[in-house]
Parts: sequence; C-alpha cells; structure tokens
Amino acid sequence: MREGEDELAAAGNVGGAAASVSAVPDVLAPGLRLVFVGINPGRASAAAAAHFANPRNDFWRLLHGSGLAPRLLEPQEQWELLDLGIGITNAAPRTTPGSGDLRAADFVGSAARLERIARDLRPAVMAFVGKEAYRGAFGERPTLGLQERRLGDTELFVVPSTSPANAAVPWADRLRWFRALAALGEDGRATL
Repeated sequence: MREGEDELAAAGNVGGAAASVSAVPDVLAPGLRLVFVGINPGRASAAAAAHFANPRNDFWRLLHGSGLAPRLLEPQEQWELLDLGIGITNAAPRTTPGSGDLRAADFVGSAARLERIARDLRPAVMAFVGKEAYRGAFGERPTLGLQERRLGDTELFVVPSTSPANAAVPWADRLRWFRALAALGEDGRATL
C-alpha cells in the first residue's frame, strides 16, 4: 500500500457520489499547491485509468515544458504528481468519446464538489484545463488566465485545452499559458 493511501482515499471522496462513478480516479491529497481540473475522461484515459492518457494529448509534455514537472511523466505515473504538490480531478466524471458528447446534466454538482475540494484540501490554485471545463462547472465563459472567481482562498486559473481536438491552438501559445500558471506568485498575478 502506498504511503498516504488512506488520506488519498479520503480526499478522493471529497466530491461525494459523483466522483466515485468516474473511470479515472482523482489524484488528490491534502497539502497540494495546485489541482488541475480536466473536463472529463476520454476513452483512452478510461481504459488506462489515468488522466490525459491519449498519446496525442499534450498535457504531460506541457507540464514538463513549463517546469511544473522536473521530467516528462507518463500518464501511468500520475500518482507521482502528489510528491510535486499537484493533483488532478475532472469537472464531469462520465467517460465520453469527446467533450462535445457531454450534456449539462454531466456537470450537475460540479461547482459544489470543486468548492468542497478547495475547502477541504486547500490548494493554492485550481487550474482548469480548457475553457469548457470551467464553463461546465460554473456556467460562465472564462478567459484564459487568472479568474476573478475564487473558491475560498483558492485561486482559479484557466489554461488552454491540451486535447488533440484543440490542435488549432499552437504549442507555443499553450506552453505560454502553462508557464504563466507555473509563475503564479504569492501576489496572485501571473506574468505573461
């Protein structure tokens, strides 16, 4: 049994019943500095039981390229993020072929669940991977970067989607936003 697994199980239950129906487990624990919020598991992620497992998804490369991870991690190594003070969850738990297959009902309770995660685990920042993850949770269209909304003391930040479906956004632009997230300082301002 991995050290801290009991704490992790408790943290994964922060979201209640909706969190337990996901094919991909939350990677959460107390004391995180950053929690990424994806939109929902795709089929490749569900099959691997790992976040951002589609080999064409740029999440893991952007995490490393921005300096948030010291080396390129594979999706199966997602639990190593906890040692870096980073966690991952999703706005919607249901697996779909693509995020366009989600319905409004898939996000019911998402905002309250994220509020509980912020309250109970107290990460400094929650970073939504894609505008649609944020919009699904809160019903608002965000801009990229730091948001006005907060969840208690937790800052909210939006980075571009890392999905292969978002290939129209150049790598350099996505990397710039991941680096801005990495540079988010104590004053709550990202440098772009």
